[in-house]
Amino acid sequence: METILKSKITCPNCGHKKVEDMPTNACQFFYECENCKTVLKPNEGDCCVYCSYGSVPCPPIQENKNCC
Repeated sequence: METILKSKITCPNCGHKKVEDMPTNACQFFYECENCKTVLKPNEGDCCVYCSYGSVPCPPIQENKNCC
């Protein structure tokens, strides 16, 4: 299965959506919504903002590896 490197992040505060490239060498713990400027952090139990707010989980999770 091919690893997907793009994910659409949806801001839980304002609903703004944007497709972003996910890093393959690090977890992204913070993400600032370009619309409302809210700084997103992962939900409890998730390793990064893509696992919490993205349409696709981060590459390590897709590959059944530990994230960060």
